[in-house]
Amino acid sequence: MTPFDVAGLDAVVIGGDTRAAAQVAALLDGGSSVTVVAPELTATIDDLVGRGLVTWVRDVEPADLDRFDLVLRGRPRAPEPDRILGIGSVTLVGGGPGDPGLVTVAGREAIQQADVIVTDRLAPIAALAWARPDVELIDVAKIPGGRSTSQDDINQLLVEHAKAGRHVVRFKGGDNFVFGRGGEELLACHAAGIATRVIPGVSSAIAAPALAGVPVTHRGLTQGFTVISGHVPPDHPDSTLDYAALARSGTTIVVLMGVRTLEAICAALVTGGLAPSTPAAVVADGSLSSQHVVRATVSTIAAHAAGVRPPAVAVIGDVADIDGLVDDADGTSR
Repeated sequence: MTPFDVAGLDAVVIGGDTRAAAQVAALLDGGSSVTVVAPELTATIDDLVGRGLVTWVRDVEPADLDRFDLVLRGRPRAPEPDRILGIGSVTLVGGGPGDPGLVTVAGREAIQQADVIVTDRLAPIAALAWARPDVELIDVAKIPGGRSTSQDDINQLLVEHAKAGRHVVRFKGGDNFVFGRGGEELLACHAAGIATRVIPGVSSAIAAPALAGVPVTHRGLTQGFTVISGHVPPDHPDSTLDYAALARSGTTIVVLMGVRTLEAICAALVTGGLAPSTPAAVVADGSLSSQHVVRATVSTIAAHAAGVRPPAVAVIGDVADIDGLVDDADGTSR
């Protein structure tokens, strides 16, 4: 995503807004060590700092910049050209697991044509470099345990900008309809009479395991896979999952949003009859340069992955440990 090789460079980005976030993401993808200098950060950069992928300082002396190999200054938004706004629309674009190269061709075209892009922390932020210089970028990232924009506010943003005649892209990681609340956003637009389009994305439920050498199905091992949300633990009143049935299903179990609840989920599966020796893996930062994998069993994976931070995908089943597909070069730890 950068026009030249930045691997191994010590880079600094001046600015903390969403445009700066796109520069940061491109540098990380290219293999740079990144420092951000800004008095305040957009939620997406704040998340990268919290995950230990970026260093943040509020201010530096000009002379201090000399120690960096590369200095980038955030691009200001270009003035919006004079044009007559017509009927607005909203396009839901699934961005895939994080690598901008996994965004679909249709998704890239939508980003290039957008007047407004409403994005969040799990979208491939480096892909925002494809947008027009005058595009309005709005960061509505939801950080676990941190800053968050309510879904009602997001829905309102989509509707208001579209009613103003703008072409709005709602850019999310993975696929908008797999625990992405895309259905809610589409319904809000339909209720407001807004024209909509859906561009599916590559779901991290399949892509992240695949990039770690874990197929969610494999002939002779499993004839299906089940994707569940780990947002709430099994004993939570909002949980509607039958973990005993999942344990007996014989399918691969893929857990999204389950870093915090993994221990309770695994315990419920074992209590439900799943063998404690069943292989398991956690893939963190799937498709990114920071991707790393933890492998263990369903009874021990939570302890082995205790230091993992979101985003991460857990895979439970025999497919998590197939001879010949496990590559230690993928950052695996046991």
